[in-house]
Amino acid sequence: MTASHSDSLVVLFGATAGAYGAKLGSDERELILLVWQVVDLQNKKVGTLHKSLVKADNLDLSDQCREVSGLTPEGLGKAEPLDRVLQQFSQLVSSDLKVLGRSSYTLCSDGQLLIRQVLHPETSKKNFLLSDCFYSFYDLRKEFHTCYPSSAAVKDQTIKTMAEYLGLGTDEAEEDFGVWQVKTMVAIIFSMLSEGCNHIFTEPETVKHKYETGPCKSETVDSETVIRARGLPWQSSDQDIARFFKGLNIAKGGVALCLNSQGRRNGEALVRFVNSEQRDLALERHKHHMGSRYIEVYKATGEEFLKIAGGTSNEVAQFLSKENQVIIRMRGLPFTATQEDVLGFLGPECPVTGGKEGLLFVKYPDGRPTGDAFVLFSCEEYAQNALKKHKEILGKRYIELFRSTAAEVQQVLNRYMSTPLIPTLPTPIIPVIPPPYTIATGSVRDCVRLRGLPYTAGIDDILEFMGDATGDIKPHGVHMVLNQQGRPSGDAFIQMKSADKAFMVAQKCHKKMMKDRYVEVFQCSGEEMNFVLMGGTLNRSGLSPPPCKLPCLSPPAYAAFQTAAVIPAEAAALYQPQALLPSTRTPQASAAAPPTVTYYPAQAAQLYMNYTAYYPSPPVSPTTVGYIAAPPGAVAAAATATHTPILPQPGALVRMQGLPYNTGMKEILSFFQGYQYAPDDYNGLIQLSDQARSVLQAPKEWVCL
Repeated sequence: MTASHSDSLVVLFGATAGAYGAKLGSDERELILLVWQVVDLQNKKVGTLHKSLVKADNLDLSDQCREVSGLTPEGLGKAEPLDRVLQQFSQLVSSDLKVLGRSSYTLCSDGQLLIRQVLHPETSKKNFLLSDCFYSFYDLRKEFHTCYPSSAAVKDQTIKTMAEYLGLGTDEAEEDFGVWQVKTMVAIIFSMLSEGCNHIFTEPETVKHKYETGPCKSETVDSETVIRARGLPWQSSDQDIARFFKGLNIAKGGVALCLNSQGRRNGEALVRFVNSEQRDLALERHKHHMGSRYIEVYKATGEEFLKIAGGTSNEVAQFLSKENQVIIRMRGLPFTATQEDVLGFLGPECPVTGGKEGLLFVKYPDGRPTGDAFVLFSCEEYAQNALKKHKEILGKRYIELFRSTAAEVQQVLNRYMSTPLIPTLPTPIIPVIPPPYTIATGSVRDCVRLRGLPYTAGIDDILEFMGDATGDIKPHGVHMVLNQQGRPSGDAFIQMKSADKAFMVAQKCHKKMMKDRYVEVFQCSGEEMNFVLMGGTLNRSGLSPPPCKLPCLSPPAYAAFQTAAVIPAEAAALYQPQALLPSTRTPQASAAAPPTVTYYPAQAAQLYMNYTAYYPSPPVSPTTVGYIAAPPGAVAAAATATHTPILPQPGALVRMQGLPYNTGMKEILSFFQGYQYAPDDYNGLIQLSDQARSVLQAPKEWVCL
């Protein structure tokens, strides 16, 4: 039994199968030794000293453990498991207290690592509970520094340095490992209780029994108390994260799960602790495991935490005002679903806290439902019953249910409420005519293909690989091929100034090494290069055309791609380059067509910078229009000085999001059936082949193949 003002201490020392000292518990190794002794603070008496070995699941001892402790796997193999040892601990402590005539006690350990970093995490992983005595303890190092302020800093204290400060014997060889440590700690405590000091143990360290949920109400958060956990399972909840950091005190509402741009969890969380000491202990759990996954732990800032967990919505604040509730997120609700529908779906076996007040529907700023909702439950049992309804049907839709957090409620509401009702076009733009650098489409074999590049290779690595042949590369002639995920595929194409130069490079650089990998170099034509850049394949059997739902629309030779234009230095000072879109990509135009318009910042004009992420867009897709914001006066001047068309007023262009990946032009035009298209108005901005333009103007004449 323990009390806030205990009349006895239980001096406790332990060791694991791994690191020792300041790194105790940092390697997730199991406890293998416990040594303890009861101390009567009033009468200055001691009970029997007990030493107990603990049988670990993994008996592979580290070299440091073998050297320091002298223990062997054979000896540990005969010991009891941890749960049995802790039962014996409680029984023996109670027996010793009766002998001494005492009724309450508090643990006292050398620092905080044994309690916070070893016992609590290990018992949590092994799914058994620690007794209440392990949630309150005295840190002997802190108590010693309070009693002797002139001694070394707390973080630099050890049992040996404290004993040396008091002039106590420090010969560890006289006693068994663990026994000397406990006897020395008892001697230090008696010195602190002597007439010269009269130290009183009154303020023990505490370990929180349970993580407290709730909204973040702080306006500022100390950056020294926040960490970022990365690599979390996507289904993990705030309680799972709190369990990973078991033994450390997380601030109320201090777990904020991060969401990606689609509103789904991205495997990261920001965790706020009550002080910097707890944060530093959390950093020692870097690459500890949650199930079969290791979790990375890094420092974070208070601003990052507030960005995720903070919020000012009165609706959210009212919803989260009921504290210590379990939050469940529902996703995929019918847009017509009402509060009664949701309550009926959940049923009487999982009553919602406050009935309708425990429901929060997520809506767009105009009041339209998003299909998401959050539900409060008063206990874990009700929440578990609700989670059993995962993917059950409501109306004609299956509903997904997940554990959630107060921070996730804030993020989801903030994300949807900040979504503009009508996406607006950027500010007017100034056109810049690029130099006529295009990708060749003929059969002349003036290109080379690099295959087997390291995935980390960049443009500079390729230029270094080419060596002296770099001077024979056409301007803007290096093209990196990316895969469907936008990552390097290991291929690249390079346009050389002539077929002879391409042949020489292929002969000289074939199977040359780049970053521990040999790279294959083949001579090819511009036509073959375009097939691959457009999503086709180039292999020994010939060319395989890129995937396209409408082969009849594909031009005989695939489109060329325009490269970066240079803005004159005197004009570049007018513009802000932060709002740039990707570079323009257009099909090859006929001689009678107007010049292609592209837009780039001055600093973007580098010699070889075409990272071509072209896969797998159809060749007749409209281009992405790049732009730079410009003052109205500059736009007017540019429009007066040139005949290049400017983008029409907002309303003439629309942006479509959420299209299926296999959507073709025909599906898009069918979607806009009944509306008039004006492709000719965009000739100056979007180059269309004659075949594609005829399709836009007469969509009913399409032939479905």
